[in-house]
Amino acid sequence: MKMGTRCWIVSQAALMLLATGGWAQQMKVDSAGCADCHATSKHGGRFPDEVSRSAHAGMECLDCHSDRGVVDPTRDPVHQRKDPAFQVTDTACRQCHVEAAEQYKVHGRFDAGANPDIPQCASCHGDHDIQPSAVGNSHTHPANLPNTCGKCHENIDLTRKYEILFDKAIDNYKSSVHGRATKGGVFVAATCNDCHSTGGSAHQILSAGNAESSVNHFNIPKTCGRCHNGVEHDFWEGIHGKLVARGKTDSPVCTSCHGEHGIISPGDPRSPVSKARVAEQTCARCHESVTLNEKYGIPSGRLRTFIDSYHGLKTKAGDPAVANCASCHGVHRILPSTDPTSTIHSANLRHTCGSCHPGISEELANTPIHDVTGQGLRTAAANVIERFYIIAIWAIIGLMVVHWLFDLGRHLHHVFTAKPQIRRMRTGEVWQHALLMISFIVLVISGFALRFNESWFARFFFGWPGGFELRGVVHRIAAVIFGITVLWHLVFVAVTHRGREFVRDMIPHPRDVRQFWNRILYNIGRRPAPPRFGRFSYVEKAEYWALVWGTAVMILTGIMLWFDNWIVNVLPKGALDIALVVHYWEAWLATLAILVWHMYSTVFAPHVYPMNPSWITGTMPEVMYKHEHPEHAEAARRETEEMLRKEIEKVAPVEKPEGADEAEYPYEDEAAVAAEQDEQVSAREE
Repeated sequence: MKMGTRCWIVSQAALMLLATGGWAQQMKVDSAGCADCHATSKHGGRFPDEVSRSAHAGMECLDCHSDRGVVDPTRDPVHQRKDPAFQVTDTACRQCHVEAAEQYKVHGRFDAGANPDIPQCASCHGDHDIQPSAVGNSHTHPANLPNTCGKCHENIDLTRKYEILFDKAIDNYKSSVHGRATKGGVFVAATCNDCHSTGGSAHQILSAGNAESSVNHFNIPKTCGRCHNGVEHDFWEGIHGKLVARGKTDSPVCTSCHGEHGIISPGDPRSPVSKARVAEQTCARCHESVTLNEKYGIPSGRLRTFIDSYHGLKTKAGDPAVANCASCHGVHRILPSTDPTSTIHSANLRHTCGSCHPGISEELANTPIHDVTGQGLRTAAANVIERFYIIAIWAIIGLMVVHWLFDLGRHLHHVFTAKPQIRRMRTGEVWQHALLMISFIVLVISGFALRFNESWFARFFFGWPGGFELRGVVHRIAAVIFGITVLWHLVFVAVTHRGREFVRDMIPHPRDVRQFWNRILYNIGRRPAPPRFGRFSYVEKAEYWALVWGTAVMILTGIMLWFDNWIVNVLPKGALDIALVVHYWEAWLATLAILVWHMYSTVFAPHVYPMNPSWITGTMPEVMYKHEHPEHAEAARRETEEMLRKEIEKVAPVEKPEGADEAEYPYEDEAAVAAEQDEQVSAREE
């Protein structure tokens, strides 16, 4: 007979007996009757079978479900709930487990029973399948406990609701040295209960802010000491332990150095106490703190002196055998150098250093390492020699720089005065280039100074009081100048005849691809001569159109970031995120392109060095022009001569005889033309 049919018959029979007065008002129900209706558990098995295999084998259903034991057909054809507040996972368990009930009053920051989200007995132990913690399939067995706790502590809704700030605590534990040991069958390794249980009872899990909590800052050494007894003893003898015992909250405890849920072995390079990371990641957090150093009178700069030493350099190079902080100061029993038992006491240094340097002398072992005396790390003679070298370097290298500047100046003078000169840019174009260059350099420095505010160049330009506030103003002023220069150039190319010619000559052409390929062949020795470029080579065309693209992107994203309060009301917030990323990386692209592409072609190319002077004067030597733009050299020369004629006419106009044909009577006198031709011939011969 099916369960539903059986229940229906039982309930109908009860009603009929009640109606005929042949049955008492109430009747008792036994476990066999429960099994008639409640046959299958949530685990897919039979309730009687689960109970028989659990820690509660032999108990009746009504031993726990005492509120379900009476049938009152007038109110409920199956059950009568005598106590609406009764909960089998709370009230029923407390009837037998009196001691645990007395202990389980709070869980974390909340009272048990007062908050529906606080775990009940069944939340951790299960229901009909409860097993002792020593049994492998128990919910509270060490191997299963992380998953049991994780049902709540990995529930993002609960962690957000109650501001549980430990992100992925269970996942971190599973990858820790304790979690891996437990997973590997070492069940004595620490699990959630071992650290969070107060008084040795898992029913007393208190908030870290509770003075009695096992994870309270001042109790953590004792908690870890349950397993690491020797380490705890050393810690309390050390200066850190003494400060903790005095109630100093800023003194480190076990978790300050090793971490909490994700503790990994010191032999793992990722560990904060590994040999490669202990100095910078762990010890420096406190010993490079200005606040703590002032409070406890500890000299600062110890990390720097360690990093600059042989030991520090070898540590950064990845040498696992070289000494680190713990090698000299100890690991857990760390004492100041004034303590006679300290490893860094003057009487013990030979033994400490001798662990790595056998046979080290007493004098060498007592050589200062961190310059804690303020008198330097060397003898007076060594300091004198150091000063001598510093003076010598300034003098010798300074003279070399002066010689280099004179030599560079002579080369620049030759470039600027070489005759004849070919005009490359006119005055307005020179100013466009100059304003663009200056504003770009200022934008790069002031922009990267924000992202890399600790770098040397950021401190050099803006590291003074109020400097970083001024940085933003400077960046925006440079951006405005850059934008005005771009508008000037747009008007130039749109309105003037020369500007339109400039754009026409800048338009990419299929021959640019051929010239690029021929240049590659020439550079690798597969072509006897380089290609002959016109007014603009593929190098300059690529650079110009990259500048056009980069300028548009930087101006657009810069405006979005400048007026972000207005933009965020028009576009989604993600648009600003994208603008910030694009602005930053486009700045890198533009800066590197200028340094690598433009600076080589205009400064460092052998036939150009020390520079192409046209960015200052607008002109460049004819020899240089013919080398770079041989196909356009003749046209540029004619344009230059035409400009010279017009300039001469403005200064000393020549009157031509009446009736003379303009084509037969040049503006210059014959002597001036002959003299200029002689100068050109002499320059070519040189």
